[in-house]
Amino acid sequence: MTIATTKENLNKGEIRSAAERFGVLEMPSLDYTPEIAAETEHLYQRVAHHIPRIEWPAYAPYVAAINRIKKQRNAVILAHNYQTPEIFHCVADIVGDSLQLAREAARVDADIIVQCGVHFMAETSKLLSPEKTVLIPDMKAGCSLAESITGADVRLLRETYPGVPIVTYVNTSADVKAESDICCTSANAVQVVESFGVDRVLCIPDEFLAQNVAAQTSVKVLTWKGRCEVHERFTAEELLAYRAADPSVQIVAHPECPPEVVAVADFAGSTKGMIDYVRDNRPAKVMLVTECSMASNIAAEVPEVEFVKPCNLCPHMKRITLPKILDTLVNMSGEVFVDATMAVKARQAVERMINLKN
Repeated sequence: MTIATTKENLNKGEIRSAAERFGVLEMPSLDYTPEIAAETEHLYQRVAHHIPRIEWPAYAPYVAAINRIKKQRNAVILAHNYQTPEIFHCVADIVGDSLQLAREAARVDADIIVQCGVHFMAETSKLLSPEKTVLIPDMKAGCSLAESITGADVRLLRETYPGVPIVTYVNTSADVKAESDICCTSANAVQVVESFGVDRVLCIPDEFLAQNVAAQTSVKVLTWKGRCEVHERFTAEELLAYRAADPSVQIVAHPECPPEVVAVADFAGSTKGMIDYVRDNRPAKVMLVTECSMASNIAAEVPEVEFVKPCNLCPHMKRITLPKILDTLVNMSGEVFVDATMAVKARQAVERMINLKN
C-alpha cells in the first residue's frame, strides 16, 4: 500500500523526508572559470538586456550548477512570469502563469518540481502532481491576496449566502480551494461565473478581479476584500499622466488592478493575455501594468518594443533567488505538502474549471 506523502505522515515517520529519499549532494564550486563562462555564454545572451556583462560572473556559476544538478535529480524548474530574468531565462524549464505551470508540470516526466513562485503555486503543483516531490526555494514566499482569506472564511460565506455558488481564484491556498465549488483564472473568470446559470455568484478573494468581472456580465458578483499588493497600488491618475506625457504609449493592465485602472487601459488581460498582446501587436512603446519583472522577461523576446516601467515589484516573488534554488536542489529542502483529504476537494475545484466546456 502506498502511503500518501503528507506532512503528518512525515512527522509520524511513515515516509522519509525528501533529503532522505533523494540524498543530499555536496555543494558545487561557485568559481567563475573559463569553462563556466563558455558553458553559460548562450544563456547570458538571453539576459544581456537586463544584466551588465560585468555582473554576469556573479550569476553564471549558480546558473551552471543549477542546470547540471536539476538533470541529475530529474527535476523540472517552474518559473512564474514575475520571476527575475536570470531565473526565467537561464534555469527555468517551464514558464508561465500559476495554473499553466502546474498543468505543464503534471505532464512532464520528472520526479521533482522546483516551484519558483509563491507558496500557493507550489500547492497547486502538488494538487495536480501528487506523486511528485514539490519544493519551493523559500517557504516564506507568500502572497497578500492568498493570505486575505482562509477556508474558515469560505465556510462562513457559504453559511451567509446559502445556495450561492462560490468561485475561487486559483491564486489561493489549497484549504480555500477545498471549500469552493470551482476555481477560475483571471482569463476565464467571466466564463466560470456565467457557467452556473444563476443570478448571483460569489467571486473570491480578489475584490478588483471580481469587480472587473461584474462589469462584463449580467450576473451579480459578490466580492471579498482581498487584493494583490502589487496591482492595488496602480492608479488611473498615474496612467493618465503617463499617457499625457507620451500619447503613443499603449497601456496593458492586469484585471487584478482597480476597475478605474482597467477602464483607462488599451487592453486588460491575464499575464498570458498581456504577453500575447505584446507579441501579436508589437507596439512601439508599451506599459505593462503589473509586476515589473514581467516586462524585463518579455523584452528579451521583443527587442524592438520599448517598455515603460512603473516598477511595482512583488516582495514575495523576489524571495526566490539563484542561491536559494541551488540550495533547494542540493539539500532537497522546502518540501510542500497538502493534507490528503483537503487535496481531494481542492483538486476537484481546479479540475471542474479545467474541464469546463465553452
